Amino acid sequence: MRLAVVSDIHGNLPALEAVLEDIAQAGADLTVNLGDIVSGPLWPVETARRLMALALPTIRGNHERQVLAPDASRMGPSDAFAAARLEPAQRDWLAALPPTLQLDAEVFCCHGTPSSDLDYLLETVVPGFGGPGQPGIRAATADEAAQRVGDVQRGVPQALILCGHSHVPRALQLADGRLLVNPGSVGLQAYDDGRPHPHVIENDTPHARYALLTRRSTGWQVELRALPYDAEDAARRADENGRGDWADALRSGRVGRWEGVA
Repeated sequence: MRLAVVSDIHGNLPALEAVLEDIAQAGADLTVNLGDIVSGPLWPVETARRLMALALPTIRGNHERQVLAPDASRMGPSDAFAAARLEPAQRDWLAALPPTLQLDAEVFCCHGTPSSDLDYLLETVVPGFGGPGQPGIRAATADEAAQRVGDVQRGVPQALILCGHSHVPRALQLADGRLLVNPGSVGLQAYDDGRPHPHVIENDTPHARYALLTRRSTGWQVELRALPYDAEDAARRADENGRGDWADALRSGRVGRWEGVA
């Protein structure tokens, strides 16, 4: 079985198309979507239409909850942009998405951790953000990750737990054999955030990310893929919609202007 894993598209349609084309060329048997689908100053409506037509197994992320919140005045700028444009059918689709998914006996899907769509599974935010070179975040230890997943998939042969949210591609195997994989973000390679402490995520290139996993008799083969696409087109779109911070991140994979959070 070849499983493609996408996450954190954030309305970036050109990046999504590049990833879908690569998935087709790779011959994946199934593609799963881990959420944060439309939020952002890019193409929320067009992205939702494209994915609804594909009918992929999909879970919601924190931004699905946020774009559907009743009080738009309390939304961040990325959620507000998407919320103002979504069509009724798209809102219904997002509202029906589950928070987690048991894809099969071996594969469990969540956005952040199994119990929270706002917490990172494979990264740990630390206090004392200090600017460039001190991003306020580090890779989680195996013990930290094990505590966050709890008993999910414990004792399952070739157990695989998929997560997104942090936009950072990474694979980590726990001492008991459970494999944790974050495919990275399809659509946004850098952002700043303040929860629970100020920190910066930077992948250092604009490439669209996803994961391709192949089940072997000895375990899962993990390919964390980074694809070129027309990132300048997406950056121009962000600039046109008043989000210079996104434009900088889309062009470089690094945080430039700080005008908001993802």
